[in-house]
Amino acid sequence: MKSVRRSLGFLFLAACLLASCGTKPTVRIVGPDGAPRATVRVEVAASEPQRETGLMYRNHLEEDAGMLFVFPAPSHQAFWMKNTEIPLDMIFADSRGRVIGIVRNARPYSKTLDAVAGDHRPLVDAGHHIPG
Repeated sequence: MKSVRRSLGFLFLAACLLASCGTKPTVRIVGPDGAPRATVRVEVAASEPQRETGLMYRNHLEEDAGMLFVFPAPSHQAFWMKNTEIPLDMIFADSRGRVIGIVRNARPYSKTLDAVAGDHRPLVDAGHHIPG
């Protein structure tokens, strides 16, 4: 996977849920200037069982695919990669959709908790590295 290690600065995460159009929901990441940085097709993990399983046991994830973890209220969350076979970027956003941090290239099978500072609401696990 191609890795771009530049700072993301002040990016905004705009979730465009297109389920009513018959397509997979997408998350679009744009910079403060409004320029698109990435678009990720997502599966939505809104229930406790869906969030607990996440992307575990998958051996492949398309380059533009990921999972959006939706929580009922903003809170500090930490995630591990136990039983997750593929490296992922974890993108944490606050309740306004603003990116507050990224865990890049999380190590498969790791039991180390990955998190960023602050309370957040959605989290996107992406199958590719988000450009800076």
